[in-house]
Formats: sequence, C-alpha cells, structure tokens
Amino acid sequence: MNRPRTSRPRRLRAALAWLHLWFGLVLGSVFALVALAGTVLVFHVELLRLQYPHLTRHEAVARAPVLERIVDQWGPRGLRSLDLPREALPVWQGYFADGRRGYFSPTDGSLLLTRSHRDDWLLWLHELHVELLAGKVGKEVLGIVGWVALGLLLSGLYLWWPRRSQWRAHLRFHAGPPTRRWLSWHRSSGAIILPLVLLVTLTGVGMIYSNGFRTALTALFGGATHTAPTTDPASSPPQWQAVLSQALAALPGARVNRVSVPREGGPVAFRARAAGEWHPVGRSTIHLAGDGTVLQVVDASADPAGTRIHQAIYPLHIGAVGGTAMRWLTALAGLMPAFLLITGFLLWRARKRG
Repeated sequence: MNRPRTSRPRRLRAALAWLHLWFGLVLGSVFALVALAGTVLVFHVELLRLQYPHLTRHEAVARAPVLERIVDQWGPRGLRSLDLPREALPVWQGYFADGRRGYFSPTDGSLLLTRSHRDDWLLWLHELHVELLAGKVGKEVLGIVGWVALGLLLSGLYLWWPRRSQWRAHLRFHAGPPTRRWLSWHRSSGAIILPLVLLVTLTGVGMIYSNGFRTALTALFGGATHTAPTTDPASSPPQWQAVLSQALAALPGARVNRVSVPREGGPVAFRARAAGEWHPVGRSTIHLAGDGTVLQVVDASADPAGTRIHQAIYPLHIGAVGGTAMRWLTALAGLMPAFLLITGFLLWRARKRG
C-alpha cells in the first residue's frame, strides 16, 4: 500500500534531476556567458577610466555654455541625452539614437571619444548581456533563458534540500572521489550563494519584462503615473544658463544627473536622484520651459510602494545598493553560473565514467 506513495516523490526527484542536468548543460551555458559579462559590467566605469585615462583629467563641472554648445552641435546628429560631469566620470557622456556614446570636454564641449558596441569591448559585452547581440530577438531569447535559469536555481534548491540532521553534511566540500567532489562543490556552493544569484537573476528577468513586472507590482502595492508637461512651441532655443541653474535648485537635496536634448519647442527634461533613491541616475524628473520656468518636479522617493519597488529592480541588479561590498558580491554572483555549469558537467562526466 505504501509503495506508490514512496515511489512518486522518487519519480518526481528523478525527473527534476534529469531536467536540471540537461537544461543546465544546454541553456545554462548561455546563462553562464551572460552572467560573466555582467560581472565585468559591474565595474564598467572603473574599466572605462582605465581604458581611457584622458577622460579623468578634467574638473567635474557642468557649465551652461558648454551644454548649449554640445546640444547645438550634436543634437541634429542624433544626440538624445547627456550625463552631467561627476567625480567618477568628470566629462559629459552623451547617448545617441544609434547606440553610440560620446564623451565631451566639460571645459569647451569638444568631442573627446566616441564608443559603440562595434569598436569597444565593454559596450560589446553590454550588448551581449542585454540582447545577446541580436536586438529585440536576442532580448526575447534572453528572457526565456532567464526563466529557465530561475527554474534551474529553484530545482537545484529542491534537489539539495537536506533533512534536519544533514544540513552540515550537505554544506561540506569534499576532495574526492571525483563524483563526491564535484557533487559537493556544485551543491554546497550553489546553496550558499543561492540568495544572491536568485536576486540577480530575478531582477534581470524583471528588466526584460519590465512592463509586466510594473503592472503586477503597481496592482499589488500601488503605483503612480506622471504625465510629462507640454509647452507651446517656442520661437527661440532654450536659455541654458537659466534652465540649468533652475534645474539644479528645483529639487533640494537631489543630484541632477541627466538632461534630455529637447525637441524643437518642447520642454527640457532632467533626471535626478533624490535622497533615498537607489537608482544611480535617479528616477525623479524635472521639466522646465525654455526660459527656465519650472513646469513639473516629480520626487520619485515619494511614489507609492509598487512604483518604488519596480524602480529598485535595476539598481539591485547591478549592485548599486549596499556600497562596495554589494558590488563585489554581485560580481561574485555573476561568476557562479559558470562555476555551477563546470562542476555540473564534471559531475555528469564522473558519473558516466563510474
């Protein structure tokens, strides 16, 4: 009478182990590659500074005449937005519609460097990490890989889960024989680092399916919808001295980080990081008319919980929360899928030989 009850969990466990093995060896390879790229990208700015040291030889000052010169010269050539100079990167960093990035002197607005994924290894890794170098199709494939990766992590946890008296034994690392060694290294390291890898993977999936996650989170915890203001078409270009000075003072305690190149006659939009925000650029917004009149200020730290949770997905994914220690832990999490892939393969090979 008890035989069916005991065999059913065994069959389930055997099926999960088979799926865990083969999905891990096949799609886990893509997951590991993308995660390794993410580990490098955690230190994108530091590596950029090392690769192009001339970008760091400037004073981090945002001057209105320089901003005006850059916008006038490069706006017609596809420039969409600019990061203001800051201590970590004391130049204007511009984002173009075709994916290029340009770096401009804070002194006179001269072009110092252009980069794209075609000629810069860091941006190539970025395209690999977010789109598998295949645009929209690559992003959709990456989304599927992300869901499979979550399944691998959770199934691995189920297969590892010990009885009460076996916790210490299941967390030990063994030197041999090969089957025992690779099994212990695979499951023990996976169990120890699982919360962090699960966080990075889940937030990565959340970025790919951002609209769906936002809908769900705002439905559960409340959300905010902010409509950007409009203005009557202006006959003259923005008065950048007034615009920049008003933007810097519009949200006390916030750091203004990014400005969008305005459409002809439209308002000027800034992104800012208010106190309490995790996003490195910030999700707070400041809209101004061309004469410097403040049209709208949105403090993202005051948004409902659902919106704030959604806005926390990106900073959690890149390790921007928790200081230097969290960045290194995020980098470690990016190494773990490759480690699990290798130890899983060695375990499979050892069992096959045995």
